[in-house]
Amino acid sequence: MQSENPLIADFVKLLNSAAGTIAGMGREAGENAREKAREVFGGLDFVSREEFDAVKDMAAAAREEVEALKARIAALEGAGKAG
Repeated sequence: MQSENPLIADFVKLLNSAAGTIAGMGREAGENAREKAREVFGGLDFVSREEFDAVKDMAAAAREEVEALKARIAALEGAGKAG
């Protein structure tokens, strides 16, 4: 049963309006936060996980090659001293 009291009807309208305003403020705050995050992080250079893993693998291969070359140089220097 719906009330015919104009005071209650006005109060319900006020609550509905306030709820709509609060929801709008929430959406606006979310949009502002996303925009601020874009500004903060937009200037940074991020790499994908695939790019990171590829460079990591290249660095590991380079380290292995350096170690092999160090061992080879040490062997050659040892052979030069022995002869």
